Amino acid sequence: MADTNNAGRNLAMEAVRVSEAAARAASVWMGRGDEESADQAAVDAMSKALKALSIDGTIRIGENNGSQLTVNEKVGDGKGPAVDVALMPVEGPTIVAKGEPNGLSVIALAEGGKFLNVPDLYMEKIAVGGGLPAGLVDLDNPPSENLKALSAAKGVPISDLVVCILDRPRHGEIIAQVREAGARIMLIVDGDVSGVVATVWPKSGIDLYCGIGGASQGVLSAAALACVGGQMQGRLVVRDNADRVKADDAGITDPAQKFDISDMAAGDITFAATGVTPGALLKGVNKTGAIAVTQSLVVRSKTGTLRYVDGYHQFGLAD
Repeated sequence: MADTNNAGRNLAMEAVRVSEAAARAASVWMGRGDEESADQAAVDAMSKALKALSIDGTIRIGENNGSQLTVNEKVGDGKGPAVDVALMPVEGPTIVAKGEPNGLSVIALAEGGKFLNVPDLYMEKIAVGGGLPAGLVDLDNPPSENLKALSAAKGVPISDLVVCILDRPRHGEIIAQVREAGARIMLIVDGDVSGVVATVWPKSGIDLYCGIGGASQGVLSAAALACVGGQMQGRLVVRDNADRVKADDAGITDPAQKFDISDMAAGDITFAATGVTPGALLKGVNKTGAIAVTQSLVVRSKTGTLRYVDGYHQFGLAD
């Protein structure tokens, strides 16, 4: 009989190698003001690394433009388990180009399950960490109500809570409401996957994530929380008929539908991320002489164990 648990461990480490490859490639362009080159380098490296992965993979969340790593593309050597793949070679190419915090390379694999098929639209999101009563926060509640519930559940005053929000003009109203409720805010330039995942990591200091970001990032965030706990809701932002057509084409006929974690990411999930630039979750790629040092995290829903992996890579040698 096959050792499925050992196979899962092997798949977890293979996923880390994929995110490491993308992060290392993107890091070459860190701070050089060229986000397109940073993104393309990561795409090329991740595509190459995926070819060596022992899976029969199908990309469900991938690149919206270009000829590589697109939705429905087959990846892997075709000899391993059938898995759905969600990936983002660089979450925040602008971050990397500017040398700002929280740049990540991310991949998630769902064996015996699936990821929600989402169109290239925005998504409303709200997320909190684990160990809290079910249904604690809701997209339909005002920030003051969600913060009051979170404050009571954590046993701390609202003034001690920190809310992570993308720094965008569209969030002006929600920022004002959060501050009026008495909570503090951590604004981030980009990278809402890292913002959502930070809610389950005590050292991040983030208690709640809310706001509007990419739908693809929402699914990747849900994949991470499916592995380590936490709560999340997402809902597509459908602004006009063109958006409605995109949603319909993706099989989402009710634009008001709220998705929880299990709706967005199901099955035996493996999530891996590698830092490109330093952030709340991970250190960035650090080059010293002929060595590149990476820091990654990997977690499986089957075990719930989160592992940090430090990689030391010699230039010119294959992993």
